[in-house]
Amino acid sequence: MDDDTADTNPAADRAELETGIARDIRALTAISEQIGHVFARSNDLRPNDFRALMHVATADAEGAPISAGRLSKVMGISAPAVTYLVERMIESGHLERVPDPADRRRVNLTYTDQGMSVAAGFFGPLGSRTRAAMAALPDADLTAAHRVLVSVTTALREFYAEIPGPAAEQTHPEPGI
Repeated sequence: MDDDTADTNPAADRAELETGIARDIRALTAISEQIGHVFARSNDLRPNDFRALMHVATADAEGAPISAGRLSKVMGISAPAVTYLVERMIESGHLERVPDPADRRRVNLTYTDQGMSVAAGFFGPLGSRTRAAMAALPDADLTAAHRVLVSVTTALREFYAEIPGPAAEQTHPEPGI
């Protein structure tokens, strides 16, 4: 290794990398929120409606479907407020209640076919752009990026679970947050 490329301070380089990743995640969060607001406005959804849809989608993707009671907790809103929200989302055709296959007494929330179609129509082009943006990256980079995002998401969930207030009601961080 020649002297021009040698690391003079690996700890500083590491700190710069971590700071850059944190900055990138904030930027990702900010633009994702902007896109979410456009989707919500274009589908006559309120901000909490879209937040609820994101929690339902995340919980489903992680294999941990979410109930209305759990949705109330992760959103930090009252049971009556989440009931009103869920009823509105069912009436609008975005969500439906489905019995939990493991416990028929429990009812989970899931997207309807119509809700999935609306989301796919809006977010499909974003998915295509995302796949195109990553096409030139080697699998090893994508694997490393996935590990970074999982680690950061875990840290965020742990932090959230430790925040006094609504999050304090949880015993551990869960999917859908």
